[in-house]
Amino acid sequence: MIRGQKLFPALILLAATAASFGQDPQAVQAGATLYRDKGCSFCHGKALEGTKKAPALADIRDDKDWPAEKMTDHILNGGAKMPPFRDSLSDDEIAQLVAYLRAKDHPAPPADPQQH
Repeated sequence: MIRGQKLFPALILLAATAASFGQDPQAVQAGATLYRDKGCSFCHGKALEGTKKAPALADIRDDKDWPAEKMTDHILNGGAKMPPFRDSLSDDEIAQLVAYLRAKDHPAPPADPQQH
């Protein structure tokens, strides 16, 4: 089987997981923490506002060109200037990040315990 053919069902499953997580406030909150802890905010901004390095993500949930499946694929495989995170995030973590990005309201992550 060609790698792309094998990956497609897995991508759909991950996106479906993200969609179900999107209804779960705990998953969305976990995604907010991952966004901070995995360095997403370094490029995309602490409040998803974007930087010179990467675009804003605050309104990505409303962009019809960015469904959950495409977000999942982009996090897994990277694209443009974004590196892939396939090897540094679990499937659940990716789904939580997508749930956070697709949430109507983006909660702030809890205080970073390492900054105390």
